[in-house]
Amino acid sequence: MAASERPGRGERWFLTGLGIGQICAYGSLYYGFPLIAEAMAADLGLGKPEIYVGAALGLIVAALAAWPVGVLIDRGHGRAVMSGGAVLGSLLLLLWSQVHSLLPYYLILAALGLVQAAVFYEPVFAVAARRFGPEGARRGVTALTMWGGFSSTVFLPIIQFLLDQQGWRATLVVLGAINLLVTASLNFLVIDRRKDRLEPPGAAGRPAPARPGTSEILRMPVFWALALAFTAQSAAISAFLFHLYPLLLERGFQAHDVVLAMMVIGPAQVGARMLLWLFAPGIRVSRLGIVTTLAFPLSFLALTLAPPGLLTIVLITIVYGTANGIMTIVRGIAVPEMVTRQGYGAVNGLMAIPATVTRAAAPVGAAMLWAATGSYDAVLWAITAATVVLAAAFALAVLVANRPARRMIVA
Repeated sequence: MAASERPGRGERWFLTGLGIGQICAYGSLYYGFPLIAEAMAADLGLGKPEIYVGAALGLIVAALAAWPVGVLIDRGHGRAVMSGGAVLGSLLLLLWSQVHSLLPYYLILAALGLVQAAVFYEPVFAVAARRFGPEGARRGVTALTMWGGFSSTVFLPIIQFLLDQQGWRATLVVLGAINLLVTASLNFLVIDRRKDRLEPPGAAGRPAPARPGTSEILRMPVFWALALAFTAQSAAISAFLFHLYPLLLERGFQAHDVVLAMMVIGPAQVGARMLLWLFAPGIRVSRLGIVTTLAFPLSFLALTLAPPGLLTIVLITIVYGTANGIMTIVRGIAVPEMVTRQGYGAVNGLMAIPATVTRAAAPVGAAMLWAATGSYDAVLWAITAATVVLAAAFALAVLVANRPARRMIVA
């Protein structure tokens, strides 16, 4: 990395604070759900589809909130959005720990969707883009995804230990405290509107390019191709992550072996992002995305056909983690490099709507498919098919983005 690209002390504090916040946000609000859901279902006598409807409700709310959250961040309200969202998340986790029936559970999970829209990657990428400007967005996104990649590695063993020792209710109380004391505090401390870089001035004294309106964005073919790619990715990853724990239990693995296989995903993501940061910081997002999207169907096909050995499963999750780690960066920088460099938060929010809706439906659909067939084999084939759509749609987006007219819009 060139010396000019290395973050200064203030930027390091900004990235470190937000990065630790991402570890805690994803670890407590996303990766822990399958473990907590299994324990809650067993305790309350609920079925798998009933539990996963709650997750779907939350993700639907997250989809509806994605665009307005992006607009608020574009207007400089990132600190209020991200710190306030974490405080609300803490309160909701505490309320979740007290539920005894489905209705309050569904209401709480739906409200947690608003929290996810306010504290996950999409808003933090938009905050970073305002801090570093369109040209420096890649640096901030890459650094933040390296931090976020540790969330499953850090939190899965903690959550499994808490579940074993204290049960799912006490586990939720601890996670709520972490959201309040760590995530909310760091988001409030490190986000400073006075250090935002607004839209770049035009060349040779000309006015800055206007932000594209919603109707203009929706007329861009590259927007729809990328939206399809990221929607297919969200469906596959959501179904996989929410069901990997019970899937491997069904195949005869012990709970602690399953957690081990899931824990390697985080280091694989971080390792891939670190290698990219060190050795290919300037690689075009189009080339990076095409290679990475092909790794997804290969890894899921291997998982579908592989014998049920722990070493095999660990190797497959490493490949998956590597691909997912790089793809998160691709998703974060595709908007400024392939669509437009103005209004990052709003554009990213629009693109997140179909992806988040699909992310909501996928775990429920996988649970229903499992209930209909009695095993996870059909679920794995469905996930593999979704990743094939991901690879094809991203290749189409690259073809559209490389047209001369499209390059003019991006610039």
